[in-house]
This record gives sequence, C-alpha cells and structure tokens, in this order.
Amino acid sequence: MEVAKTLGDFTPAFFSVTFGAGGSTRQRTTETLVTLQNGVNIPIAPHVSCLGFTRPELLDMLNQYRELGVIRLVVLRGDLPQGGMAPKSEFELACDFVSFIRQVSGDHFQIEVAAYPEFHPQALSATQDIANLKKKQDAGANTAITQYFFNTDAFFYYRDECEKNHIHMPLVPGMMPILNVERLVRFSSTCGAEIPRWLLKRLEAYGDDAEAVRQFGIEVVVNMCERLLKEEVPGLHFYTLNNDEVTAEVLRDLGLQFSMAKAV
Repeated sequence: MEVAKTLGDFTPAFFSVTFGAGGSTRQRTTETLVTLQNGVNIPIAPHVSCLGFTRPELLDMLNQYRELGVIRLVVLRGDLPQGGMAPKSEFELACDFVSFIRQVSGDHFQIEVAAYPEFHPQALSATQDIANLKKKQDAGANTAITQYFFNTDAFFYYRDECEKNHIHMPLVPGMMPILNVERLVRFSSTCGAEIPRWLLKRLEAYGDDAEAVRQFGIEVVVNMCERLLKEEVPGLHFYTLNNDEVTAEVLRDLGLQFSMAKAV
C-alpha cells in the first residue's frame, strides 16, 4: 500500500493488478484490487485472462468486477502455466475474449489489450502479430499497452505499421524501470523483449554495484521516455514490479504527470 500511495502522488490514470498464469492468482488479484480501492483514490484496472477458464467462470469474474465498481480491464489471453501445457479454455485468443466481454457487458468496461513492438514470441510472423492486434481492436478494445522495450525505433516502426493496417486505437508504450539485471534478463528471455547488446554490456560492467545500475537504468529510461513524449505518445505505462523508488525518480526527472500504471 505504501508503494501505491507514493505513486498515487503522480496522479496516474490507473493502477493495474496482474493475473497469474492460467488464472493461478485470481483470488489474490481481487483481494489486491479491493485493498487498493480502499487505500488510494486512483482507478484500479485488474488484468483478466481467458486461458484456463470456462464461459460461466469468465462471466462470474466480469460480474464480480462490475459489482466492485471496476470500469477498466486489462484483457489478455494469459500465459501458459509452468510446464507449458495449455489448460482447457473457453477462448484461446484474446480477441475472442474481448468480443465476449462486449457481448455480455456492452460498453461498461474500458478495455486495454496487449501489443508487442518486438512481436509476440509465439507469433508465426510480424504480419500475423499485427493482424492479431487488429482483431482485438475490431472486437472492441479501446487501447493497446505494449510489452516493454528498450529500442524506441522498434516502437515507432511498429506504430507506423499499425497505422498502415488501420489500427487507430491509442498505442501506449510499456516502460520497464531497470531494478535488477539478472531479473531483467530472465523476464526478457520469456516475454520476447530484447535487451540491446550495448545496454546489457553496460549493465553487466557495473557488476554488483547496485547503485550504479540504478542510476544508469534511470538515465536510460528517462531518455527513452523523453523521446517517446516528444513523438506525442498517448501516455506511458510503467511496469513497476511493486517498487516505487525507481519509477518515482524517473517521473521526477521527467517533471511530468501523465498516465502511469502499476503492475502488482
């Protein structure tokens, strides 16, 4: 809660609360959402995924969030549980889940979906990945939040390609503050986010000097944010990993207050 209160001072558009692979943390997601609702005056957007759920279970989840006053959802297909076996699911694609939410809830929810500037690791091609995002827009998504990246050119090329394919919903860049090099490498290897060689080598050169990693990481992310904001992105979404210090310092260095989301 202290993390949320600190970041709440920057007036984010919302805080998001993540969801475990295969829905493994659904109860904890709801509990965290309620705790945040009672503790901060910031809208809360729970992540919801369809992998591993039946239609009645998904409807029950949506109804529960409506009763809790939730008006924004981050809608995902969901990650495979550890071991890689896909659980039995009502919907296998996020676009189908988005369509279902619109069918049963109308326009009640603002729907955020995922986008991948460096492309989803399971996509057969870049063309297919762009087509999948278009399907999510056509199904009723309002906004796309990207996977984090450290190559702003990748984002700009991706944005241009989205425009060429008539994807007009806002595309919000996802930003990952650099907290721990080993953890960042592990995350990136599973989600398909590329750490440029120059960046990784610079980070590795600091060795166990955590403060040097911290300061260099802040400089890198601030420079990225400044470039993105100059190109008039609709907002920035921060994956804070429950750490307020680095994200708060980035925001202070930027001297701005803008859309920011916190992943719990």
